[in-house]
Amino acid sequence: MNSAIFRLSHYRNRGDIVAMERRQHERTTRSIRVEMTHPSIGTIVGFTTDISDGGAQVMIENQPNPPLGTEVQVLFRKVVGPINAEPVKMRVVRQHRNTIGLAFAG
Repeated sequence: MNSAIFRLSHYRNRGDIVAMERRQHERTTRSIRVEMTHPSIGTIVGFTTDISDGGAQVMIENQPNPPLGTEVQVLFRKVVGPINAEPVKMRVVRQHRNTIGLAFAG
């Protein structure tokens, strides 16, 4: 039996709700300051909880989440300065409470 099918059946049989794993990139747990900017919402600051070649999961505190599908310009910052010199375009693809999923928008 295919191992993915076995895992899915195992969880289904336990009664757990399971979403198919769609990630194509390995995630790395990292806390990096993120500044997301959009003309209609201004700048929102958060911190990554994990990051990959496909995107990042970002925790936002005390600010509203940008709507799903919103494209934002993102700067990743370390203590001494930016990680990326120019903002990168990312899209909000997930939301759950104060956490959003951002995907690189090419």
